[in-house]
Formats: sequence, structure tokens, C-alpha cells
Amino acid sequence: MVFSSTLFLFYFLPAFLLVYWLAPARAKNAVALVASILFYAWGGLGFLGLFLGSVVVNFLLIRGMSATPERWKQRIFLIISILLNVSLLFYYKYANFFVANLSAVGEYFGRGTLSWAQVVLPIGISFFTFEKLTYTIDVYRGVNKPLKSFWDFLLYIMLFPKLIAGPIVRFHEIAGQLTDRRAFDTADEKLAGFFRFGIGLAKKVLIANVLGQEADRLFNMPPAEVSAGLAWLAALAYTFQIYFDFSGYSDMAIGLGRMMGFQFPENFNNPYISRSITEFWQRWHITLGRWMRDYLYIPLGGNRVAPSRLYINLWTVFILSGFWHGAAWNFIAWGAFHGFFLILDRLFLLKLYRRIGALSIIPTFAITVVGWVLFRAETLRGGLSWLQLMMAGPSRPLPYFSYEFWYTLLAAAGFAFMAALPPVERWEIAMLQGQRLSLGRAVGMALSLMVLLVLSAGAIVGNSFNPFIYFRF
Repeated sequence: MVFSSTLFLFYFLPAFLLVYWLAPARAKNAVALVASILFYAWGGLGFLGLFLGSVVVNFLLIRGMSATPERWKQRIFLIISILLNVSLLFYYKYANFFVANLSAVGEYFGRGTLSWAQVVLPIGISFFTFEKLTYTIDVYRGVNKPLKSFWDFLLYIMLFPKLIAGPIVRFHEIAGQLTDRRAFDTADEKLAGFFRFGIGLAKKVLIANVLGQEADRLFNMPPAEVSAGLAWLAALAYTFQIYFDFSGYSDMAIGLGRMMGFQFPENFNNPYISRSITEFWQRWHITLGRWMRDYLYIPLGGNRVAPSRLYINLWTVFILSGFWHGAAWNFIAWGAFHGFFLILDRLFLLKLYRRIGALSIIPTFAITVVGWVLFRAETLRGGLSWLQLMMAGPSRPLPYFSYEFWYTLLAAAGFAFMAALPPVERWEIAMLQGQRLSLGRAVGMALSLMVLLVLSAGAIVGNSFNPFIYFRF
């Protein structure tokens, strides 16, 4: 069940909010938990038992860890929990990849292919695995005490706004809100949440879907029919599609959280105005970047090691980040590509970019577009072939595209880059993240929300093309 589906918008969400807001404070967690289980079961009923079982085992392990004063025993519980979660993720997400590659190697040496029943990927496994890990590690580190109630822990893992595609919410960020959300249960928060949801829905259905439909058509064209200009246009369409698709989902998740009294962390901050790849990763999928930094990069030594080791750590983290996104060589190449430019940033690019100022947005964006081609491709060979088409020299005239596509592409570029002006960025942050609303702002939000919902609903009803890119990760 995706947030932009008619089932969610016209049936699930209104019914849930009605029951949730009418329920007394002591029953709100139960309502949210039941809704979250139903939400997951709709798309992943076959994996619900496995999911719930892993949550039960994790809760018991953490209870055991917190009950023992000896640090070495706590470390054993920690290691068991990490191995359990990583093993499940490895099996369901990466078993097919490793078996396929081992089979290819065996076939090359004449040993035949391996027979293997393809493993089906449970929806959202990458995101909720990271959240189970962060709970375990945060309790071990003493960042937060473990929850006393299993049901509160289950709600933390299963909370449906963030369950399928994030943002990755670390335990300590909402630990207090799991037991008491009265401070955020206000009319201002509900309206701000609704408005944020409407912004995200419009990003998804009015921009990402329009560009995505054309991007899919272009990337599926025979290579002989694709000119350099057409290849670049497809790459640009996908570049804006993935941003408005994923940031739109994050906006909807954050908005739903605010309607319920939860304060989820921000996940995007105008990444295409970045002046370096280093800055890009401070603005793109922020919760993943922070997770990788705090639970992988810093434990590897962070910035406290020799430069050569630091570069190895950076590359390792971003190769793993690429592999986290998908079990395929093109994702690994995408992660290595970004890791390479992060190293170049530290070697000399940051100094160069500082000299050219705001113009550094242009090369950074070009690097990002090239990276998205690798990310979008079905295979590494396919991605490299498309990059060759982009570099093929003089281009032929572009074929006909609808006015809707061109207007949407221009609007996407305008919305993506307008925050390069500092006053616009400050206004945007105040509008989306503000806590207290004046009467004028509240009326403006309500009117804007109604327009966005009407336009979005019309687009959803009139178009069956409605994928969510990050659901497969």
C-alpha cells in the first residue's frame, strides 16, 4: 500500500486518523500499532510472521543485555542481535546476488550453473533492519534505556509512516515520544503535518510520476535510436524523478508523523544545490548518511586515522552504501563512484570549489546526474552503455515531447534549485518545519493544502503510473 494510492488516501488514512484522534491518550499507541500491522500485512502478509518473530527475539536479547551488569556479557547479547539482523538482511536481500555470481564463476570454469530458488525480498527490510540495529546499539552505548513495554518497541519498529521507506529513525530520536506525545498533540502540529503530507504527495504525483513515465520510456528505447541529447534528457528526467519521488515520500512520512504527534528527522535538504559531493551527502537521504557515519564510519576510525586509511574508510562506507541500496554491481559501482569523488573533495576539489563559489553547483550536479545513470540501470553494463551514449558527441534534434513533460521538467528544476538563494532556503525551512503558526500562515497552509490535494487526487485517478522507487530497497 503506497501513500499515493487511492486505497491509502481515500480509505485507510481517513479511517485511521478518525479513530486515532478520537482515541484517548492511553489507547493511541494501540491504534497506531494495529494500523501499522494492517498496513504491512496488506503488502507483505507472507513475511509478517518472520518480521514479528525477529522483533520479539530482538526485544528479549535487549532485555537480557540490560539485565546483566557485566560489560562482556552485554557485548555477547549485542553481537547476537547484530548477527541475527544482518543475517536476515543478507539472506533475503543478497542471497540471490551471491548465488548468481558464484554460478557465473562456476559456469566460466566449466562446472555448470547452481540451481537456486529465488528469494523474495520482504518490503522495507533494509529500513527496519537498520532501526532494530540502532535500538540495540543505542541501548548498549547507554544513549537510552530500553523500553519497558514490548508493544512500545514493536510500535517503534512498525510505525507505518516510516516502515517501508524511511526516514531511518534512530531509537533515541523518538524514545520519549513513544510513551508521551502530548507536547506535540496540537492543532498547529496536525495542520503542519497535513500540509507537509500534501507537499510530498504533490511532489510524487504531479512531478515524479510525470517525469518517471517519460524516463522509463526513454531508458527502454533501443540504443541505436538514442542520441546523445536524448540520453542526457533521460538522465535528467530520472535525476529529478528520484529526488521528487523519494523526498516526496519522506515529506509524507514526516507529515503523517506530525499528525500523530511524532517528530521524525528531516531526510532531504535541497541536495541539488550542493557545491560538492561532500555537501550532497549532507543533504541527500540525511538519515542514511548519519546512520552510516555514526554506526560504520566512526567505528572504523572516522577522521582520527591517517589520510590513506581515511580514504579507504570513506570508500568502504560508500561501497557498502551502494550495496545497501541494491544487490547488483551497478549499485556497488554507484557507491564507489560517489566514494571516489568524496576522496577527490578532500584531496583538492573542495579548495577548487571554494574559489568558484556558487558555480560549483554545476559540476556537482553533473557528477550527480552521471551517478544516477548507474543507479537507474538494470545492470552495470547497461549503465556504462548509457553513459557512452551520453558522451557520443553531436546530438540529433530531439523528438516530440508533450508540453506537460517540458513544463514539469522546468518546474522540477526550478523547485530543486530555487533554494540556492539563501532567503528562499530560510523561508522554505520555516514553512516546512515551523512549530507555531500564525493565523495568516495557518489559513494560507489550509488553502494551499486543498489545492494540492485536489490536483494530486485528480492525477492519481487519471493515471495508473504510480511507482515508488525506494520501496524495492
